[in-house]
Amino acid sequence: FQYFDYSLLTIVIFLVCFGLVMLYSTSFYSAQIKFSDGMYYFKRQAIISAGSIVAMMMVSKFDYHWYAHFAKIAYWVSFVLMALVLTPLGVEAYGARRWIQLPFGQTMQPAEMTKLAIIIFIPLLICKAGKHVKDYKVLFKIFLWGAAAAAGVFVLTDNLSTAIIVMGMVCIMLFVAHPKTAPFVGLAGAGVVIVALAIKIIDASMDTSSDFRLRRILAWLHPEQYSDDGGFQVMQGLYAIGSGGFFGKGLGNSAQKMIIPEAQNDMILSIICEELGVFGIIIMLTLFGMLLYRLMFIAQNAPDLYGSLIVTGIFAHIAIQVIFNIAVVLNLFPTTGITLPFISYGGTSILFLMAEMGLALGVSRRIQMEE
Repeated sequence: FQYFDYSLLTIVIFLVCFGLVMLYSTSFYSAQIKFSDGMYYFKRQAIISAGSIVAMMMVSKFDYHWYAHFAKIAYWVSFVLMALVLTPLGVEAYGARRWIQLPFGQTMQPAEMTKLAIIIFIPLLICKAGKHVKDYKVLFKIFLWGAAAAAGVFVLTDNLSTAIIVMGMVCIMLFVAHPKTAPFVGLAGAGVVIVALAIKIIDASMDTSSDFRLRRILAWLHPEQYSDDGGFQVMQGLYAIGSGGFFGKGLGNSAQKMIIPEAQNDMILSIICEELGVFGIIIMLTLFGMLLYRLMFIAQNAPDLYGSLIVTGIFAHIAIQVIFNIAVVLNLFPTTGITLPFISYGGTSILFLMAEMGLALGVSRRIQMEE
């Protein structure tokens, strides 16, 4: 009989609802101050979330092979959209120019489109390569397509963190498709060593240039000395985490949300820790763990390689983004602006995340289960 993963659908809806509750609690004070409407962020996110759930179900109805016909077009369209950021349509917010203006006062972050394009395009290239994907020359050519997308995100939208996520998604899909593990482990190890050496050099130099990325690394290493470059936000977030205890102060009782700038975005995890404590974080991480498990189940049981790699790309995207966000909030990683999937405020993010979930559900519809 034909299978449909209702477990994945249920988990996604639970995460969205959890995110809306925490968004309301986190953003009420700042929305009241900024817009004289404490429900401003909540209402916008709720409307977009409801529409995104409908879009998810619509996407899941289509045969995922149909998207292969438009994968390359989507890849190039993502470049066009990112290029629009450099035109008068580009919108600057929070010191970064990464959005484009849409009608009716809405904005869009084109880099989210790039993630979705990579999820449907790179698996297509791997499937077309077939058994030749074992050839390192062919593998490198596919890698270059992904590297070009990551470079586009970095150059056109000046968004290094999203470029890293895009590159990570490509590498994980290639890792899954390639029969050998050792080369990937070696490259990953070399990358870690290079990054560690670079951080050590930056720390030793104590650079005071205007390059905000270098200053963010220094703010990560010495948050008390670089409060204007992200150190203040990180320290306040750590205070929030430390004051929450195991069960937290209670929903709506956070004090740090009145201090942390734009707490409803990438630092929302710290407010969850303060209000719901370690117990609340365990519940949230359990939901993410269950989500990733269901994605892995669908990838392993997909009817063909293309479907399996699509879901692998979705798995990689969510896993990398969750890990990065948690690492930033715990000051294990420099401030990047990466949001927490399904939880943080952001209409573009939730829309494209739900489109990805629709793709995964579409793959699950094609799984044939024995009675």
